[in-house]
Amino acid sequence: MTARRPLIAGNWKMNGLRADGLKLVEGLIAHLREGDQPFDMLVCPPMTLVADVAAASTASTLLVGGQDCHQNEKGAHTGDTSAWMLKDVGATHVIVGHSERRADHAESSEVVKAKAGAAHAAGLTAIICIGETEDERDRGEALAVVSGQLLDSLPDGATPDNTVIAYEPVWAIGTGKTATPDDVAEMHGEIRKKAHEKLGSEANRLRILYGGSVKPANAEELLALTDVDGALVGGASLKVEDFWAIAKAAG
Repeated sequence: MTARRPLIAGNWKMNGLRADGLKLVEGLIAHLREGDQPFDMLVCPPMTLVADVAAASTASTLLVGGQDCHQNEKGAHTGDTSAWMLKDVGATHVIVGHSERRADHAESSEVVKAKAGAAHAAGLTAIICIGETEDERDRGEALAVVSGQLLDSLPDGATPDNTVIAYEPVWAIGTGKTATPDDVAEMHGEIRKKAHEKLGSEANRLRILYGGSVKPANAEELLALTDVDGALVGGASLKVEDFWAIAKAAG
């Protein structure tokens, strides 16, 4: 089996002022300097903090990303941020297609695909989010919905080196509910199987993260699953010790 280095990513969402963000980053960097770690750690702060967090992380192994990007390089798109702008201020990654963007901003998989392509063109790694709603799972459509989102959101040119997939069941995000290990194992296995249709054997190197109420209490069980290659963490990533405990569970 191809070894895949775990990625532990924190999505701060719309949380954090400058002092809060820098204090959190200082705590994480202090832990990372305790020794070589068997995982990559990434934080995705609000756009207002990306430059400051990236600057504070320069001398460390902490990676920094954005939470979204526009599909165009520049232009008349008031309030939007391009992948090139994120790259310019020190980001290495960007989240695209998060369920909150798909729902709140009516983003289709076609738009997500364009954003991921823009991220690649700018030299960023795209973290493409996919996941089903509770109604879709109750109707027995979870596998079909997630597989469709995956194939429709992956741009041409996607590789395991410039793309990460994050499976986040919508009903488990910020609700305290977590998919069972069996549910996660089944879905991640299906995602890797479907990824072969686009990436061929390279899909064996593709990192697939799980997200949805990941916390220290359940991280070890989830991260031990065969096709789970890390986590996309929401609320728990805003607390240094909780986020670090999740990361250590990957080791």
